Amino acid sequence: MSEFSPETIRPETIRPALDSIRARIATAAQGRAVTLIAVSKTKPVAAIEAALAAGQLVFGENRVQEAAAKFPLLRAAHPGLALHLIGPLQTNKAREAVALFDCIDSLDRPKLADALAAAAERAGRMPRLLVQVNVGDEPQKAGVSLAEADGFIRAMRARFGERLRGLMAIPPLGEDPAPHFRTLVAMADTHGLPVRSIGMSDDFETAIACGATEVRVGSALFGARHAPQ
Repeated sequence: MSEFSPETIRPETIRPALDSIRARIATAAQGRAVTLIAVSKTKPVAAIEAALAAGQLVFGENRVQEAAAKFPLLRAAHPGLALHLIGPLQTNKAREAVALFDCIDSLDRPKLADALAAAAERAGRMPRLLVQVNVGDEPQKAGVSLAEADGFIRAMRARFGERLRGLMAIPPLGEDPAPHFRTLVAMADTHGLPVRSIGMSDDFETAIACGATEVRVGSALFGARHAPQ
């Protein structure tokens, strides 16, 4: 069963929540451009449609299969819609991901780069790419390690050129995220990459203060997830 039932998603709450989040982003950004990615993983189509009706066009999904079930019809109805893959990507899903997503935010290993390059050659299109950096060097978390990040970023820039747009990170849970955000932003600066995807519902204002250009907000927009029944 989905983590959401019809009773736990109230589409009429999404517009005011979105207005509030946009206002908070604008205050924190102080005139800088910051893109809001609405994290729609596990969310029903009705919730996404409510966000679209309120003018939100950029969404993030964790799983290729779930996004493939929800977004083709939504994209047909909303040509300006942009879809980010924000979760780990298995190499055997690369072909489907290249066809479906506008940006793949979780590039973190050479084998995945090989799979994406092969899929892009077959499809005749390459989504924008972000390198995911494991800023906390957490063994259970996806992302290239801090020790290997600079070399990997240089290799991906050489391979993908301007399709590599920036970096993404998820700081360790329970720690002050600001030092991790600053590490990611400094790394992006070093490599001349314009996109810094950091910050989620609980810390996006801190991320913006540290230099985020994209923030990924789910629960603050759609409501907290509930345990599956």
